[in-house]
Amino acid sequence: MHTLTFILFQLISFTNAIAVGKTPDYITGENSHFVDEKFVQNVYNQINDPELNFEALKQALKGYNLLRYGKILNNNFILTIIDYSKPSNTERFFVLDINNRKILYKSLVAHGKNSGVQYASSFSNKQCSYKSSIGFFLTDETYNGKHGFSLRLNGLEKDINDNARERAIVIHSASYVNEEYINKFGRLGRSYGCPALPADNYKNIVEAIKNKTCLFIYYPDKKYLRDSEFINTGGKISVN
Repeated sequence: MHTLTFILFQLISFTNAIAVGKTPDYITGENSHFVDEKFVQNVYNQINDPELNFEALKQALKGYNLLRYGKILNNNFILTIIDYSKPSNTERFFVLDINNRKILYKSLVAHGKNSGVQYASSFSNKQCSYKSSIGFFLTDETYNGKHGFSLRLNGLEKDINDNARERAIVIHSASYVNEEYINKFGRLGRSYGCPALPADNYKNIVEAIKNKTCLFIYYPDKKYLRDSEFINTGGKISVN
């Protein structure tokens, strides 16, 4: 909790500086670009994969840049997007290398059992809701638990996902996340709220995104997109 408190303190100081019109000294350069449609379109075109949702990428880049230029991330190159606007029988987990504009990994990913069946459409920050949460997370340490090798997540948005750690919302592998399950049931199985991945290539994915990289879980919820400080502040930060 001390680590998360420090991160949130840094973010509050960072966003307060922007709110009063002070540009932090690490956001500099005449050739910077704002996170606008043109910038996102450029990144999207270079990645060049139609399975990646343009809107999900646009919102993810805003919060990612807030974290990146707030010096919160240990790895500035990695951005992970989970797109819960897509059905569970499609790949909707994307690990991006932003510097080189490419997708490192694509994967199936499960959602919480009370968030929906084929589609996730209901989300929660509450204990024992068995629902997924949306918004921005910071990946943390790995550990071995009841699901084996797992990756802890810190939710960064108050009342949206900041109970993730207490809820034990982690990335883990699961036997109900694979093509065989889809062939049998037409969809993936569901978790208690965790974004569960297939066992195949799972450890490589976790190794790539662990230890303070940005993870964004997207859903086109109008209230969230309107109210999220990460999206609405991060979109005003210039990007080198």
